[in-house]
Amino acid sequence: MKKKLFDFNSAKVLDAQDELSVYRNNFNIPQFNKQDAIYFTGNSLGLQLKNYDTYLKQEMEDWKTMGVEGHFDAKTPWVNYHQSLEQGTSRLVGAKINEVVTMNGLSVNLHLLFTSFYQPTKKKYKILCESHLFPSDLYIIQSQIQLNGFDPDDAIIFIPSDSNGVVDEEKLYSLIDNHKDDLALIFMGGVNYYTGQVFNIAQITKIGHQNNIVVGFDLAHAAGNIELKLHEWKVDFAAWCSYKYLNAGPGNVSTIFIHEKQIAKKPFRLSGWWGHQLKNRFVIQERFEPVNTAEGWQLSNAPVLGMSVYRASIDLFDKIGMAKLILKRNQLTMYLEQAVEDFNNISSLNLKIITPGISEERGSQLSIFIDKNGQKIYNHLRSNGVFLDWREPNVMRMAPVPLYNSFNDIARFHQILMKCI
Repeated sequence: MKKKLFDFNSAKVLDAQDELSVYRNNFNIPQFNKQDAIYFTGNSLGLQLKNYDTYLKQEMEDWKTMGVEGHFDAKTPWVNYHQSLEQGTSRLVGAKINEVVTMNGLSVNLHLLFTSFYQPTKKKYKILCESHLFPSDLYIIQSQIQLNGFDPDDAIIFIPSDSNGVVDEEKLYSLIDNHKDDLALIFMGGVNYYTGQVFNIAQITKIGHQNNIVVGFDLAHAAGNIELKLHEWKVDFAAWCSYKYLNAGPGNVSTIFIHEKQIAKKPFRLSGWWGHQLKNRFVIQERFEPVNTAEGWQLSNAPVLGMSVYRASIDLFDKIGMAKLILKRNQLTMYLEQAVEDFNNISSLNLKIITPGISEERGSQLSIFIDKNGQKIYNHLRSNGVFLDWREPNVMRMAPVPLYNSFNDIARFHQILMKCI
């Protein structure tokens, strides 16, 4: 029965029953031996949409024919191009339109947000974060602490994890309570990049606020992957990139979220002309007058060409909706987990899935610990057209993305994996 589960006819039936399978044709898939490669690295860089230039063509044409006048006269005027993304990005993360704005890159945006929302005092100055957080986030935290005159070795509290980097959330909640008097900020990934662990954003935020702690999230591995209700959960701030699950292209723009309650407090922010009120933005002013929405955190004018590619992808998410994507995500990750278990039943090589939870509690990523011959298995898979990544010392990450991955991809992966025995 197990063998039949992963034969290509069974996978073909599952794909035929999948209403989202038609969207695979919307993407350019890398080729291997004259057929589609098995692409499981959408958690690192999403695939290119075939219609990525839907809006880009228009912007290039408007630039060609209008020059500078395109700022106000283009089909989508460049002066407020960011607003063309507001509805889609707000729906994607469960926010109000006035709480989101797209600008800059992710790390730049996080620095800007920290400048506003990490306001340490002599007593409350510490930041709580994951022990296995993404390196860029750690560098941001360290430098922001130093900028405020504190020592990172003293001011960072790392959340304990097991040997695989997985956090016990009950211990996390206890840690918040134990340090409530000296924590200025809780800052975590919504989904841990290394383990694929999905954190309870709502509960973490609630406990943080009960203890007068600001709570923010890096949602690079969460946006377009898991259900988000940032406004309802009262998250103070968040940011995410557009090039992983959101398929906007390498290094493309980032979106920020700031809860309207935080906007209303008018916190300090670094000022730039694109955050200034539009009515007199282009007039020499003696004082910065920010837009009273998330737009007030903008600095430079919009990177229109990159935003136009992001816009095409957001249109697709809006068309399908996260509910359907999450349903297929769960089916794919369960099928992939069964493929790994089937391999373990036959092989002496143990592939241990360290991503916690059942399929309904996971995102699109499975992280697999390999205690021996891991690099050889990884190299075998890569040399046979499987795109996945290796994280030292012994973890493979795979992300079956519901927009373009198929059950047939997993059946093919299973066949290639079996040749490792």
